[in-house]
Amino acid sequence: MRISVLPLTTLGMMAAALSACGSKENASADPNAPTVVASAEPAPFPVSLTVVGDGYPNSGDACRRIGESAATVDWLDDSADLVGCPTDADAKALGGRIVGNVEGISIVTVPVGGPGSTMKAPVAESTSPKTASGDLVRGKGGLEQKCLKKVAAEGLNVIGTNRIEESEAAIEIYVNVEGADAPWRCLGYRDGTVGPAEFTGSEGGA
Repeated sequence: MRISVLPLTTLGMMAAALSACGSKENASADPNAPTVVASAEPAPFPVSLTVVGDGYPNSGDACRRIGESAATVDWLDDSADLVGCPTDADAKALGGRIVGNVEGISIVTVPVGGPGSTMKAPVAESTSPKTASGDLVRGKGGLEQKCLKKVAAEGLNVIGTNRIEESEAAIEIYVNVEGADAPWRCLGYRDGTVGPAEFTGSEGGA
């Protein structure tokens, strides 16, 4: 019977390999080793929310504009965008007001015209009447022309406008008249009306 004897160098190499394997197993079982926790996925948008678009305020962003549904009817407002975000941090970044949470989605209202809003606030139209030229005072059909006609209606020979003085209350239009030692005056108003023509000098100087 033949017995093979391995060289000492070969036995040493095998022992070293077995020792290395044992060290790896012990290392993996180290109770003090840090535990890696996978990051939580953002909450998906539930079917109870009507999602509009692919991002808010920009395409690809995490938040979404939210339309009308049974879950959001109490929060809808024409003066603000209703937006849903997967996290409170995303909602707060829009600069609006968080009003609730629907199945993990933070609901926030963003005022129209605000930094995060995709809608612009409507521009208020001027309530002042516009003349044909767009100028209330000096335009065609404006307060100046109305005053000149009122002065002429007094049977006077109108030379032209002396000056116009504006204030918050009214617009004073002074008109020069032939032979008068002082101008005549009308009070015009922002609603487009003109008061009666009056002489500003002493009686007998008209």
